[in-house]
Amino acid sequence: MTESLIGVRGRRTKSLVLTTAIAAGAVVMLLPFYWLIIATTYPSREIFASPPNVLPGPAFFDNLSGLLSDTLFGRAIGNSVLVASVYTLLGLVVCTAAGYAFAKFEFRGRNVLFGAVLVTLALPSQVTLVPLFQIMVTLGWLDTYQALILPNLALPFGIFLMRQTMQAVPDELLQAARVDGAGEFRVFSRIVLPTVRPALAALAIFLFLAQWNEFVYPLVVLRTPESFTIPVSLASLQGIGTTDYGQLMTGTLLSVLPILVLFLFLQRHFVAGILAGAVKQ
Repeated sequence: MTESLIGVRGRRTKSLVLTTAIAAGAVVMLLPFYWLIIATTYPSREIFASPPNVLPGPAFFDNLSGLLSDTLFGRAIGNSVLVASVYTLLGLVVCTAAGYAFAKFEFRGRNVLFGAVLVTLALPSQVTLVPLFQIMVTLGWLDTYQALILPNLALPFGIFLMRQTMQAVPDELLQAARVDGAGEFRVFSRIVLPTVRPALAALAIFLFLAQWNEFVYPLVVLRTPESFTIPVSLASLQGIGTTDYGQLMTGTLLSVLPILVLFLFLQRHFVAGILAGAVKQ
């Protein structure tokens, strides 16, 4: 009886310690975001006051109106939403089709080609920056949406994730559908895609984030404020001599909110998709 009580108390103590550690970690991770929210409510000169401000101030709407009047930030939000959404949809099509081909089709050079895809994961994006710029100049695509959307549709990580996930789909199930007269597109759309839905949600988040947060490449190919995305528009607020940090923090907060909504909406599928793609069967 005594040993049983000691065991119960030990488990409760471990659970309490673990819960406390998780709560402390959550506070540490959320503290910068809380400071960002507070900073949006103060003018630039008061953001870095000592001691720091911990309660909201009165200047949020002043910062917001200044941001919208000094930059085309509303247009930048629309550009980012359009580019990221179209890129995500087209990227899902390309990555799932490529992953399905690598996972379920036997063709000459498949392993070599997939190895080449994996090798590109190790290449920094700066390596392809100049060649991509030259291609955009040749095609006349500078300062256009297609220059942002088309070059990186075949995301190597997305192809890898979908290939690993689709390898878990039984070949016998696909073969039975083919015997029943289903075409390859119907097998892919009616059997494979519903099976890998969690991985699709995870990939959608990765693709959306990759395009939404992209800064260097849009900075190179975009020319006019009317076509700026959010990161480029925020960068234009940083002057050589002075920077209005109130407006900068407000714009940063507005750029984070769609990502939070997307992640909260797809959180369960995101975790399931990562776990599904982590194990090769």
